[in-house]
Amino acid sequence: MMLSPEKPEPDLPWGQPDKETLLDSFRLECTPMPAEPADGEGKARSLSVPALSREEKRRRRRATAKYQCAHATRERVRVEAFNMAFAELRKLLPTLPPDKKLSKIEILRLAICYISYLNHVLDV
Repeated sequence: MMLSPEKPEPDLPWGQPDKETLLDSFRLECTPMPAEPADGEGKARSLSVPALSREEKRRRRRATAKYQCAHATRERVRVEAFNMAFAELRKLLPTLPPDKKLSKIEILRLAICYISYLNHVLDV
């Protein structure tokens, strides 16, 4: 069975309905809007609920629990990947006690020294 946009399958739920059926299902009741608000109606509303700036919308979105939970999860994954990369780099570096615990800055400094040593060995 081959699916094609030109020939929709009649038994599939995503087959294309005819235009009239589609329009009937989405028909909306529209009421005309007044050209100008009555005296004092629109002014009080606009003063009480100001339009939010892009930065304010971003701040409010970031304050939601769902966003904070997702952000914490992303950060946890990022930090875990970062720590795994340091662990892999640590395995490649020679140290006197092989299981010596090194900080991240010590790992980076040792990697720089080891790379320069390997360059020196290749040049000789």
